[in-house]
Amino acid sequence: MCLNLFNAKQEEDLSGCKCPFGFKGDGHKCEDVDECKEGVVCQCNGCSCKNTWGGYDCKCKGNQLYIMEHDTCIERHSSKVGRVLMFSFLAIAVGAGVAGYIFYKYRLRSYMDSEIMAIMSQYMPLDNNHQNQVVHHEAEPLRQSSV
Repeated sequence: MCLNLFNAKQEEDLSGCKCPFGFKGDGHKCEDVDECKEGVVCQCNGCSCKNTWGGYDCKCKGNQLYIMEHDTCIERHSSKVGRVLMFSFLAIAVGAGVAGYIFYKYRLRSYMDSEIMAIMSQYMPLDNNHQNQVVHHEAEPLRQSSV
């Protein structure tokens, strides 16, 4: 039978009690684990640990936020310098991408235009010099005249 019924549960297949997370026991009673004293949590710089019933509360100094999964403190608000650098880098990257795309399209278009001109010039004259010129041949008589 479990002595502390409010924090332990009887296991049917086991003799004794199984303690929930944040507690430890000997099979008959459960006691709160002081995670702060054991030194397994809140080990980052600037962290302060407070033991709670069945757990702990970790806080960071100043305006920092505690990330439990990584046991670390981070700034709640990024600095203005960081934001300016990030937006500057993003603007440069977007500008370079747009410039590269425009240059690529220009080069591709000029290449395609030259290819089309080369193909069409095989079938019809494309020079302005030859467009308005009409070839005039003098008519030759069908019979040779004897003079």
